[in-house]
Amino acid sequence: MTVFTEETRERAREIIARYPADRSRSALLPLLHLVQAEEGYVSPAGVEFCAEVLGLNKAQVGAVATFYTMYKRKPTGDYLVSVCTNTMCNVLGGQEVYDTLAEHLGVGHDETTADGKITLEHAECLAACDYGPVMTVNYDFFDNVDPQGALGVVEELRAGGRPMPTRGARLCTLKEMAVQLAGFADERDGAVADGGPGEATLRGLRLAEQHGISVPGFDPNTPIRSKAEADTAAAEAKAKAEAAKPAPAPEPVKPAAATGSTAPDVKAPDDKSPQVRTAETRQPDARTAVPDAPGTRVPADGAPPAPRDAQAAEAAGAAANPPAGDGKPAGDEAGAQQRNLKEAEAGAGANGAGPAVASETGVQK
Repeated sequence: MTVFTEETRERAREIIARYPADRSRSALLPLLHLVQAEEGYVSPAGVEFCAEVLGLNKAQVGAVATFYTMYKRKPTGDYLVSVCTNTMCNVLGGQEVYDTLAEHLGVGHDETTADGKITLEHAECLAACDYGPVMTVNYDFFDNVDPQGALGVVEELRAGGRPMPTRGARLCTLKEMAVQLAGFADERDGAVADGGPGEATLRGLRLAEQHGISVPGFDPNTPIRSKAEADTAAAEAKAKAEAAKPAPAPEPVKPAAATGSTAPDVKAPDDKSPQVRTAETRQPDARTAVPDAPGTRVPADGAPPAPRDAQAAEAAGAAANPPAGDGKPAGDEAGAQQRNLKEAEAGAGANGAGPAVASETGVQK
């Protein structure tokens, strides 16, 4: 069984601390990426670890881990190669790219090469139709690929190289990518400075420049602030806005209504949501403030009944309605049955009816 390192546990505590104390379950997704960063997949030990630190059971964690395809449930290679075979990429040759790689590597969908380097999968859509056919390596894009270009990429990976993606930063292993998906920065020197946007992405920017379209007041030379600087600026702006607010005026004291009501003042019904008004109408309680209805008066508060009075009333009701014995319905005592039978026999003698008719008459009566 895997024993997770103290560094992983420290990072888990940091992830959980990002969320409110009563919403710690929201940390499950990044925690699953975190355990995948250590093992290369979400193992049963990883599921148990997430359940332990979040106070969940393993079934709850496993339900999430099996729902999302980015969480791998068996050991995965250093590089996950995903080829889009959905409609647009398929028309442009995506299936041919996938078939070529599968034959060359000797693996099928969701299978890993013997050297543990490459895991191949076909993807339904990689959301890059304007660059099709596309494939990704650990979720970084290689655009407009053809079978030979895809073969060149995987062979360079197997040889220990890291080809540059068409867009995005320098390639990293699946475990390194999982650390980033858990919410931690890529610590490799200069890694995020590599790469650049694709031509189709830049097309909108160039059209905006060509037609003079820009965001009002936007200065492209404005540096991007760090999170700490942004938080400080937001706190200062909030404090300044609070200081600029005028002091609230005291509410005027309303004269007591001449209705003789002891009900407390409440806001007009229009100030309440329909749900609140409905709840108060259907289920009023001692804390529900109900305004005086037109033409009615709220009775003055009286002393509540003593507990002994309620107990006496309950005892009297129970005495007046004794439960039936022997599993018979109430009123089915033997005395009543005998009385009905005698009345039936007497009626039969007077009318000359036979025994069967008498019995039936008695039952009916």
